[in-house]
Amino acid sequence: MIRRENYLKQITPFIGAPMIKVITGIRRSGKSTLLAQIIEKIKSSEVADNQILYINKELFEFDAIKNYINLHEFVQNNLDFKSKKCYLFVDEVQEIDQWERAINSLLASNKIDIYITGSNASLMSSELATLLSGRYVEFRILPMSYKEFRALLLHRGRQQELKNSFTLYQRYGGFPGLHHIEWEDSIVRQYLQSLYSTVLLKDVIVRNSIRDAALLEKIAEYIVDNAGNITTANSISQFLKSQQRKASVETVQSYIQHFINGEVIRKVKRFDIKGKRLLETFEKYYMTDHGFRFALLGYSPQDISGQLENIVLLELLHRGYMVNIGKAGEFEVDFVAQRGDERLYLQVCSWLKSDKTIDREYRSLEQINDHFPKLVLSLDKGFDTNRKGIMWKNIEDFLLMD
Repeated sequence: MIRRENYLKQITPFIGAPMIKVITGIRRSGKSTLLAQIIEKIKSSEVADNQILYINKELFEFDAIKNYINLHEFVQNNLDFKSKKCYLFVDEVQEIDQWERAINSLLASNKIDIYITGSNASLMSSELATLLSGRYVEFRILPMSYKEFRALLLHRGRQQELKNSFTLYQRYGGFPGLHHIEWEDSIVRQYLQSLYSTVLLKDVIVRNSIRDAALLEKIAEYIVDNAGNITTANSISQFLKSQQRKASVETVQSYIQHFINGEVIRKVKRFDIKGKRLLETFEKYYMTDHGFRFALLGYSPQDISGQLENIVLLELLHRGYMVNIGKAGEFEVDFVAQRGDERLYLQVCSWLKSDKTIDREYRSLEQINDHFPKLVLSLDKGFDTNRKGIMWKNIEDFLLMD
């Protein structure tokens, strides 16, 4: 088990604070492991085991906790928080009907520090906003970054695979469970397909009472295949029509939102750099874990550019940036990354093999006149970085930077 230091640093200042710590993220992204590390940190402050209660709704032993009444009674019977500070951890809390009512009551006691996780961002946010407004702080968890991926390789004694680690990460993605199976394409793909099916069923189909699962899967495949390309509900509707399937633009939009809520994909909006405003059209969609592409479509070397964009986007999110697509006049900038007063413009490509490719990647950044750093990322080694103040960096080196 590797320590997810980035998330621990974010959460630590809130330990003991009178607000609910909400950890959201796609299933199997490491939320349970993070909870275990928070518990370990709390115990290091001389907190006794009987002051801590951990409930994991994916374990059969907690199956009897089906609703908010069961949850409240279970906590009352297993924690003596009347005389001392106690800590409650509930994993996959959305599996408990009206869970927010019990959590709200327990928070009001002022004697219990509460941590919950969930796999559906919209469900969590709507319920929290309804009953717990202003009394919670949310942390969104992603599968492993490339740096974490390499750290886990070392932790599990797989040093021989470090030389191919970026290729493996690019193909298989960052779900921690990968490190418990043999790394052979057919085995990994079967694991990722199973994980994808579980997420799709539990957090999208069942959660939203979707009847036409086949249509949903078709839309998902289209989005995955076009990750990194401008995608609209209308273009998907037209594609389905060409495949002899009918779906209105409104239906497609609804299904896309279900994917976003289930943490399967991420929507990245466009930002007008010169007009300094968000645009409401022609957004892009990326996978929450790029391994899903391998699960659904297999490995396609010709589609490497979209995969690299997906990886860079996730790395920026790991580093705490808010990310948009950039529009600089008639040109597109792959990412505009904002963190506080910092801003970073990035272009991502596979190889800078020709003058035409170089001009295309650099020209977009050359349209931007402000003082913020501009960076081109590619798989090249030792590329000449001197062009009008625009920096270049190898993608793998960028992912390993502090």
